[in-house]
Amino acid sequence: MLDIQKRLTNSFYILLSLPATAMGFALCVQIAALSWILNTKYGLNIEEIGYVWMAGPLAGILGQPIVGLISDNVWFWNGRRRPFILIGGTIAALMILALPNIDVINEALGVDSIVGIALTVALTLDLAINVSFNPTRSVIADVTPTGDRRTKGYTWMQTISGFFGVLAYLIGAFVSNYHLIYVGAILVFVFSVFPSFFIEEPRQLETTKDDGNIENRSTNWTAFLKINLAHAFTWLGVQTMFVYTFFYIKGVIMGYEATDQLSQAENDDIGFTIGIAFAILNTVGFVLPATALQPLAERIGRVRTHMLCIAIMAVGYLLLALVGNSQISLFILMAIVGIGWAAVVSLPFAIMSEVVDQSRMGLFMGLFNLSVVIPQLVASGLGGYIEHYADKSIIFYISAGALAISAVLWLLVKENQGVHSPISAKTGAH
Repeated sequence: MLDIQKRLTNSFYILLSLPATAMGFALCVQIAALSWILNTKYGLNIEEIGYVWMAGPLAGILGQPIVGLISDNVWFWNGRRRPFILIGGTIAALMILALPNIDVINEALGVDSIVGIALTVALTLDLAINVSFNPTRSVIADVTPTGDRRTKGYTWMQTISGFFGVLAYLIGAFVSNYHLIYVGAILVFVFSVFPSFFIEEPRQLETTKDDGNIENRSTNWTAFLKINLAHAFTWLGVQTMFVYTFFYIKGVIMGYEATDQLSQAENDDIGFTIGIAFAILNTVGFVLPATALQPLAERIGRVRTHMLCIAIMAVGYLLLALVGNSQISLFILMAIVGIGWAAVVSLPFAIMSEVVDQSRMGLFMGLFNLSVVIPQLVASGLGGYIEHYADKSIIFYISAGALAISAVLWLLVKENQGVHSPISAKTGAH
């Protein structure tokens, strides 16, 4: 074991954050570049792109629960989480490299199915991310004691991952999405593979209280299901934003038809707007959890804090639909939406973790992920409806409605469900 791990130094917390950062960066590449490249380079329409985005949720429905269950109970390559991080990170990097080369793969295979190849690449990418994402979060709990030091581990995870997420969108905006793809492939591989060899995992998992005593606790399934339902409507709205914002910018802000074939300069303008908008969203998302949400949660409770942020996000989406018809208004309103995003990437796991068996956290992280991937599947299926709807502001009306329902459902979740749990990060990424 490295000395920095024994002493739990800041450098170890940074090292521990890198695998989760890799998976977060892979998601940012997907959000920034997938719809953009499928439309601008391969000419897919909104409905077809929606089908491609379905691949991820389909992978996640089975991927995370199965991987979570297995990683709780196996040991090979000197780790419980390490094998899944290594395999998933390597495959994710390769699939990111495949994104700008779908046409080359199509020709090499001698087939004529861009949509089919795109579906395969997207499915494999998301399956790889799902294989890795759960273990990258679980390993933090495995190697840190409960209490403040575990809280510190998740805070570092959110800070490091959030910083690189913003960097991803800025690369896409100010350089190009193609550069983002190639930088992403390298970073995802390096951050997944190399840190894994320097983090020593415990052979046996124990469930402990903050006072060090062994704690055996059962799962409150009623509370767990309430949390999942509320979180599901959050992700219905969030995923609708992720998949279709490209077409909102193209149609409402830029004034083009969804089927218009644009010049490279015009496509780059859309890419720039997407990059800046999501950079703003993620800047708010990684700054607020430690600086504002955690102190507020200590005063009024996590559930109330989260519900308030979700309500603000719903208002932000509604304003986007009503007045977000320029770059400036889009950027300003994405900052407001970012308040909700800050809560989504930090608070729900902490709330959920209070009601489940701590020794089976890998499994329950995977089950909790169903409240992300099933709504993602629904959102991806909206492509045909949005394709034929003249006013693409409908995208944010859908998001606003879903977030409003989510805020109401969070009112049904009780605050004090169990023992204290640290604020975590990247709860729903896929």
